[in-house]
Amino acid sequence: MVGLIKLMSTVLVAAVLASAIVPGTEATIGCGAVLLTLSPCMAYVTDQGPLGGCCGGVKSLYAAATTTADRQSVCSCLESLARSASNIDLAKAAGLPRQCGLNIPYKISPSVDCSKVN
Repeated sequence: MVGLIKLMSTVLVAAVLASAIVPGTEATIGCGAVLLTLSPCMAYVTDQGPLGGCCGGVKSLYAAATTTADRQSVCSCLESLARSASNIDLAKAAGLPRQCGLNIPYKISPSVDCSKVN
């Protein structure tokens, strides 16, 4: 009986330790996928063309981001792009979800706090 309790205690401790070192949910959507999916939007947000097929990409990306990690990853990619690309009309970028009939929980901008996106 004592041997069984020791074995169960050892297994329990091992399980707790294993769960502590296993990484949490990781994003499956990287910046490359975000940029590729939203490439039809670049002409529009840089004032070089119409909205065109942009909404298909926006809706596809929105549908693919099913976890908090994915949504935060997409947000971070968009925030980084908004911060680094000097030729983007930030008002047009921020208005893309609304233009495409979507409501996302953050504003596309260089100052968004993506850690608060659920």
